[in-house]
Amino acid sequence: MQPVRKVQSATHFKKVRGPSRSNNQVMVDDLLTPCSPGDPDAIEMTWMDVPSDKLLEPIVCMTDMLRSLSTTRPTVNTEDLFKVKKFSEDFGMEG
Repeated sequence: MQPVRKVQSATHFKKVRGPSRSNNQVMVDDLLTPCSPGDPDAIEMTWMDVPSDKLLEPIVCMTDMLRSLSTTRPTVNTEDLFKVKKFSEDFGMEG
């Protein structure tokens, strides 16, 4: 979700080179990706102003992964793990 958040919160985008949405074998120079307002090529706009076929989503980087790991809560708690272990002991087979 971090790249999506970057797109949604961006106030500036810049034109970049990347694969065309209609033919990924063709490179185009008019895709838009979020950037810092201080970037020399920055264009003030929101993601709502970017045509969907011109958006180049940011790639997921290690900082995104670390931020997610520090803010995302586990989806399984200790009680759930105990129930799975008990079920496996009663009905399952360990490999």
